[in-house]
Amino acid sequence: MNEVYNELLNERIFAGTHKSGLRVHVMPKKGYSKSYAIFGTQYGSIDSAFVIPGESEPTYVPDGIAHFLEHKMFEQPDGSNVFAAYAQHGANANAFTSFNMTAYLYEATQDVLENLEILLDFVQKPYFTDENVQKEQGIIGQEIRMYDDDPGWRLMMNYLSAMYHTMPVNRDIAGTVESISQITKETLYTCYNTFYNLSNMVLFVVGDVDPEAVWACVERNAKEEMPFDKEIKRLYGEEPASVVQSEITQKLSVSVPMFMFGFKDNETGLDGAALLKKNVELTLLAELVFGKAGKLYNTLYDGGYILGGMSAELECEKQYGHTLVTGESKDPYKVKSLILDGIAELRRTGIDPDAFERAKRAYWGRYVKQFNNVSGIAHGFLGNIFSGIHLFDYVDAIRNVTCDAVNARLNTAYTESQSVLSVIEPVE
Repeated sequence: MNEVYNELLNERIFAGTHKSGLRVHVMPKKGYSKSYAIFGTQYGSIDSAFVIPGESEPTYVPDGIAHFLEHKMFEQPDGSNVFAAYAQHGANANAFTSFNMTAYLYEATQDVLENLEILLDFVQKPYFTDENVQKEQGIIGQEIRMYDDDPGWRLMMNYLSAMYHTMPVNRDIAGTVESISQITKETLYTCYNTFYNLSNMVLFVVGDVDPEAVWACVERNAKEEMPFDKEIKRLYGEEPASVVQSEITQKLSVSVPMFMFGFKDNETGLDGAALLKKNVELTLLAELVFGKAGKLYNTLYDGGYILGGMSAELECEKQYGHTLVTGESKDPYKVKSLILDGIAELRRTGIDPDAFERAKRAYWGRYVKQFNNVSGIAHGFLGNIFSGIHLFDYVDAIRNVTCDAVNARLNTAYTESQSVLSVIEPVE
């Protein structure tokens, strides 16, 4: 494994690629009591149309299948319980499916290699039958119905459906009751054999661990399979620059109206250094425009337009992107108007250089702080590596970002015609 060392952080990551194509990364943290491992595949809910390497025709699968597959991976052919196996070695295990990836993970204070063997073993042993697929359809169907009445979830999904025309991020990660009813063991194996090819996966281990021991464990447990000689072609359709609709409202059981207001980012197709540069600039811009130290936030808060605060969030992926703010307000439409006015005023005056420097130092502080938390390191690493970004790349990206670059972003981002307001109103 090759060592990547960053002198400023005084941190190192060892990296190597197994003959199967699996990328293995290990970050030793001497003296840490907790270890954390995450085994991820670049396969999320948006990947429902694709061309398998070696084939010419597209494959279409039901929405929600990535999430469904994640659930089924814990079922073993011999009936054994993966969580019980972890518990014997003092580990706490979990998994998640997002729009862009699926990951299996554990954290533990002992038996690093034993737990790693469990992780590598069960993720490489799919077991799908007609019976267990049918059983899972009932379980996940109940989960989907539960989220249908969740105000926070509906707020977000309504927002995404109003913003995106064809990009599958506008569909629920779990799919619908109808879509998961079309899932069969054959479609599960098709998706598994495509996206769980080790050349489409990454293993990251952090803690008081020996990189050579981790590599030896991978050598013993990785499948003997050939990596794909071509990338999986993912089909997302041609997303227009416009939004579907500018406002969307739903009535649910809430005491005060909830709002989510955001702006579509149409500068897509970037990855690696270019994507990271954009991410850093937009992150700082969001802090300067919507952060608690800014004039806009204080106008909204002091005027009583937002209740309990307002939080900003940025999605900056290769295929799509947006910046949004969420909160509660008795008049979400007034909040929208004041936000647009505040952005227009900031464009006229420009970003204050001193405010920019403060935001930049705060960003650097948050970045450095994550290296004290093994789960923060692991999720930060996996969230970037599939986009061609190494966790250490942020050092230069943050150091080199300028106030002029963020001002330039302000003049092109946050366009009213590409904005969406999602509101959850109380039932009358």
